[in-house]
Amino acid sequence: MDKNSIRNAYKLYLLENGKEPVSVYMLCKTLDMPESSFYEFYSSLESVEQDIWLSVFEETVSQLKADETYHQYNAQEKLLSFYFLWVSKLRDDRSYFLLQKDIFHIPLVYRKKLHTFKTAFYEFAAALIKEGYVSSEIKERKYISDQYVHGFWVQAMFVLKYWLDDTSVNFELTDAAIEKAVNLSFQLIGSNTLDSILDFGKFLFMKR
Repeated sequence: MDKNSIRNAYKLYLLENGKEPVSVYMLCKTLDMPESSFYEFYSSLESVEQDIWLSVFEETVSQLKADETYHQYNAQEKLLSFYFLWVSKLRDDRSYFLLQKDIFHIPLVYRKKLHTFKTAFYEFAAALIKEGYVSSEIKERKYISDQYVHGFWVQAMFVLKYWLDDTSVNFELTDAAIEKAVNLSFQLIGSNTLDSILDFGKFLFMKR
C-alpha cells in the first residue's frame, strides 16, 4: 500500500459512486486495509484530494525536467511545454476531473482542494519568471512584477476550465487556446505592450 494506491482508490470510488466517500473508513473498506494504515500516508480525505491535483502537476514537471531538450527552451517555450504535457496527463483521468468541475463555483472548496497544487505551481511560475528576466522575455516593473505569478495561476485555471469544457476532437481547441493564452501573456509582460497600455491608462486618468 502506498499513496498512489490510495489516490487511485479514491478516484475509483468517486467514479463508481458518483460522490466522495463519506469517511476514511469507507475508502479503506474498498482497499481492504485497516483505517490506521491510511493515516500513515494521509491525514484526511481532503488531503487525498489535494494530493491528486498535486501529483499530476509534479509528474508533469518531473517528466519535463528529465527531458534535455526542455532545458534548452526559453521561459515561454517551457510554459507552453508544461501546459501541453499537463493537459495530456489530466486526460488520463478526465472522467474524475469532470466530476470536480463544481468546485470552481464554490470558492472555499476550490481553494482547499487546489491549495497544495497552487503553492507548487507558484514556485514553478516564479522560477520561469526569473528566467524570463534574464532572457529579457519578461520586463521587471515596479509594483507590477510581483503580480506576474498570480497572472500565471489565473492562466492555468483558464486552461484547466477550457479543457474541462472542450468537446473538440482530441481537444484540439484546448491546444489552440493554450498557444494563444501563453503568447498573449508574454506579449503583455514583455518590453513594450504592457508599457504602452499603462502609458495610455495614465493618459486617460490624467485627462479626467
